[in-house]
Amino acid sequence: MLTSELKQSIDALWQSFWSNGMQDHLNALKHISYLLFIKKLEDTENNKIIAAKDAKKKYESIFENNDSMRWSVWKNYEGRKMLSHVRDKVFPFIKNIKSNGRLQLDLGESNFEITSPILLQNAVQVIDELSISEQNQDTQGDIYEHITSFLKTAGLNGQFRTPRHIIRMMVSLVDPDVHQKICDPACGTGGFIINAYQHILKKYTSKDLLKVGSDGVTSNLIGDKLSDKQREFLLNEQFSGYDYDNPMIQICQMNMILHGFSHPNVKFQNSTGKGYDQGEEYHVILANPPFAGNLNKSEINEDFSVKTTKTELLFAELFYNKLLIGGQAAVIVPAGVLFGSSNAHLAIRKLLLEKCQLEAIVYLPSGVFKPYSGVSTAVLFFTKGGKTDKVWLYDMEHDGFSLDDKRDPVEENDIPDILAKFPKREKSKKSLSISMDDIKENDYNLNVRRYIDNSVPEEQIDIQEAADKLDGLKKERKKSEEQIAKDLKELGFKV
Repeated sequence: MLTSELKQSIDALWQSFWSNGMQDHLNALKHISYLLFIKKLEDTENNKIIAAKDAKKKYESIFENNDSMRWSVWKNYEGRKMLSHVRDKVFPFIKNIKSNGRLQLDLGESNFEITSPILLQNAVQVIDELSISEQNQDTQGDIYEHITSFLKTAGLNGQFRTPRHIIRMMVSLVDPDVHQKICDPACGTGGFIINAYQHILKKYTSKDLLKVGSDGVTSNLIGDKLSDKQREFLLNEQFSGYDYDNPMIQICQMNMILHGFSHPNVKFQNSTGKGYDQGEEYHVILANPPFAGNLNKSEINEDFSVKTTKTELLFAELFYNKLLIGGQAAVIVPAGVLFGSSNAHLAIRKLLLEKCQLEAIVYLPSGVFKPYSGVSTAVLFFTKGGKTDKVWLYDMEHDGFSLDDKRDPVEENDIPDILAKFPKREKSKKSLSISMDDIKENDYNLNVRRYIDNSVPEEQIDIQEAADKLDGLKKERKKSEEQIAKDLKELGFKV
């Protein structure tokens, strides 16, 4: 859990970027990530040198014969000297790092775009004061989570940040384990990957070691019950992520590094485009893919059976394609996927219902993604293989935050109720199970209002009673007007 001092430092960091001309949140976050990586790289290398010395082994640091690349060497340079040094020497240096067991950030064709010496100096000072590597793993992750919370602009094709409490709910309901390969084909900042990783660590941490903060979030996830083999798989093989936005890839990688990954398996890839292998590969898929985008037909992977250019429908089929038989998915889709009338919409719903076990649909309140979007969405939970018998529906009305742009905390929260009722698919005012026969009778329409109606019933109005009341009011008005006219006449006014 972050201290108020750390939060203030991060806020100051963002303010520095804003006041010095870098007001694009995504670009600012990208460059904060670069600087965090440069700082983290030296700290990690220093630890490896110490460990090698203790083990009486030789370790050739990346800073061997490159001492001027160290953060500790140039952090006190004068502003202009610092800017030219970082831009022309340090940044190209980290771009060309070959992994060989070292931290690596895939920078692709990125450039260092900070042009203000004052901004760079201020940013370096704040990051240095954060003492990232001196914090425990939980705090390192929390620092970056707080940094990414300032990302307030939606990306291309309907891409936006998924609220962390919604991610935690989805991960808890899927309950991934250490032996499963997990993927997010539209990973963004890495929220699903990080939370699935933390969920598994929690399962394998002794209960007496766990700590719960005032915000209800569990920390000290050390995974002391993991075997060496399990930990190796967890950190190096278990998680995969893809995104079609290079800055997002870099941000996701940095997020994973600060949560304990040394070699994040996150790659630049158009998951719906040509060249992406859609073969069965994963046990679990967790995702919130781009909404409301349309692709050029020439760019779409030929492996799709559903003929459409809509990204939300293509991703829905992609999830099915990438899952192994028996694999599980928890994915967010716009509500239109559940009741759209096109042939493609119908084909996707039949795929999920007839070639999968569509286990549950949680309909989210329309304000969940504000201030980015007010689009209505739902979470689909399905298992590849078999066929659907019943689908559990839950009409979520509250998620613990106001449903306006402010998204302030409120008491009303359906998430605990969902977590409690999901295992046995319990019926309530907001939930019920519907049969496949019912779904077919409704032409495969999964609009929640077909099955659950929580709307406030309209008040029944007695027309005659209302007419009599209106007539009475008219008479009272006439009487009042006559009295006013009389009073004015008595006072000498012409009426």
